[in-house]
Amino acid sequence: MLQINPNFIKHIEQELPSHLSMDEFILACNRPLRQSIRVNTLRISSEDFIALMTPRGWSFSPVPWCSDGFWITLTHDEQLGNCLEHIQGLFYIQEASSMLPPTALFTNDDADERAPLRVLDMASAPGSKTTQMAALMNNNGLLIANEYSASRVKVLHANVLRMGVSNCALTHFDGRVFGEYQYEAFDAVLLDAPCGGEGTVRKDQNALKEWQLDDVIAIADTQKDLIEAAFLALKPGGALVYSTCTLSQLENQAICQHLLSRYPEAVAFESLATLFDGAAKACTEEGFLHVWPQIYDSEGFFVAKMRKTASVPRIKSQPKAQKNFPFSPAPEKQIAALQDYIQQSFALSLPPGAQVYLRDDEFWLFPAPFSDFIGTMRFQRIGIKLADVLKKGFKIKHEAVIALGAKLGTNANNNSNTNPNNNANTNPNNNSNTNPRCIPLNQAQAEQFLMGRDIDTASFDGKLDLTPKGEMMVSYHGAAIGVVKHLGHRLKNSLPRELVRDNLG
Repeated sequence: MLQINPNFIKHIEQELPSHLSMDEFILACNRPLRQSIRVNTLRISSEDFIALMTPRGWSFSPVPWCSDGFWITLTHDEQLGNCLEHIQGLFYIQEASSMLPPTALFTNDDADERAPLRVLDMASAPGSKTTQMAALMNNNGLLIANEYSASRVKVLHANVLRMGVSNCALTHFDGRVFGEYQYEAFDAVLLDAPCGGEGTVRKDQNALKEWQLDDVIAIADTQKDLIEAAFLALKPGGALVYSTCTLSQLENQAICQHLLSRYPEAVAFESLATLFDGAAKACTEEGFLHVWPQIYDSEGFFVAKMRKTASVPRIKSQPKAQKNFPFSPAPEKQIAALQDYIQQSFALSLPPGAQVYLRDDEFWLFPAPFSDFIGTMRFQRIGIKLADVLKKGFKIKHEAVIALGAKLGTNANNNSNTNPNNNANTNPNNNSNTNPRCIPLNQAQAEQFLMGRDIDTASFDGKLDLTPKGEMMVSYHGAAIGVVKHLGHRLKNSLPRELVRDNLG
């Protein structure tokens, strides 16, 4: 049952726009939140995903501000977090309103303006917006994802790997340090600030039960520090998006106005009134989007976009360079040997201009622009681990196969038979995958694989060459899900133990 502190009612009544009513607000807060997802275009197109899931009883209603976002309804109960397509990173369970900030950051009025190459996500976990931005960047450039909470860094890392993101570096800092350590280093910055969470009441009916104005004021002080740091980290000409999942102006408009008053000659608000059809319904006089739950039948949210029109003085001197960076560029001869192994074993290639680094006996693939950031601060994780060096040869890592084997060929429209044991029709890649080092799996086989079990080659009904072939990829719906060792009579599972699922479906 919805519980709202009376103090919140008194507070928010004064801020509710005149064309909206308090009764409508409370009614909207009482309604269950519509289920929404975002298709991960790093691994599958939205068109193929819809064609894939429609026969499963999914219906899709587009989110107007995200071309790959959808409200979904299902004809049956299904735990989305346990379904195969979620585990393999084909989609992210993401509230529709939270898709707004990346869209705002990557939508430019100037059609000739290049996409940002160096992007900072200052408060990233659990990773919905980070992975959305990686998809918008098509895994190009560099995306630094920061998270202050140590426990949430692990969740962020898991989601980045699941979604096949390879252009990301993770950091674990109080976001306020970025103005000092990364002064005017980024083309674009997203600050999805920690906030009071007033807009989340539709999924947490106790979100407003203990509401206190003093708490709002306290967190607003932190938000002011964070937005100043974000602005300092932004290059002149770059874009900053500030967002929250709360409703009070003290945490929203007031924070943006604080930045303007701090740097009046360098901050320009950019209107989001035309960001999508219907955006004007939520647009404030400043051009911000203040999304009340009843406007789009969504969570409450706030999004503002600012342009840095001039350089501003740094507050502190340049920090000392970070020493003991444990990676070094891999020699060309070793990179060539690694590429030969990846090509021969998996028929995959490293991306053009790949930045390959060594740490002890590990090969890593770094985002191309990362070299500019070496020594500037400590990183928790950079790019993806490609392979381990063995006495004789290499051993590819699971995350490398997921990223490099993201799209092996799909033909979702041929998925006319939903029998989980049917090899011919339940995996569209079975019809169009031409990778000779990849074995397409049906639903039952993919479930076995993700539960850490070996796969009996007899389950392929004579459609698989039983000659032992060593290391190979396995795929589902046209995207790699891991590595097996083809022993002839069985496919030996190489899924990392921490990724093994006890139950699916």
